[in-house]
Amino acid sequence: MTVRHRFPRDVHDGAPARAALLGLVVRLGAALRRRGQAARALTLALSFAGGPTWEKTRRLAEPSAHEDDLRLLTYQLMDAAGLQRGRLTALALRGEDLVDAQLVAEQLSLDAARQVRLAAESAAVRIRARFGPGVIGPAATYRPAS
Repeated sequence: MTVRHRFPRDVHDGAPARAALLGLVVRLGAALRRRGQAARALTLALSFAGGPTWEKTRRLAEPSAHEDDLRLLTYQLMDAAGLQRGRLTALALRGEDLVDAQLVAEQLSLDAARQVRLAAESAAVRIRARFGPGVIGPAATYRPAS
């Protein structure tokens, strides 16, 4: 399952790229949950001005469709790209090695901050389902990208 974002013009700054990544994470997470699936790995593909591309895949610690898990790994992938002066034209995020979400064991967590983020994600999903996707944007449950 793949979600894509094409920039209207080349992007040099990291903030618009991180914002676009966050939007991709939210879209991918929603699509996975809608289909009742969880990803075991993520692939991030970057397209640059002039045609070169960069692609990297990493596995999640455990299969997930939670935006929090997807976001952390996606940002790690973006950091691994080591962008300095690249002019990005497009991003693609692909969930790979999909499994049935019903078969994924849910671990108990002692991380209170994670539990709060998961509760916020659940509330945002219900609000978007009731009032439409534009009511709560992707960054509503996260602090601003730096």
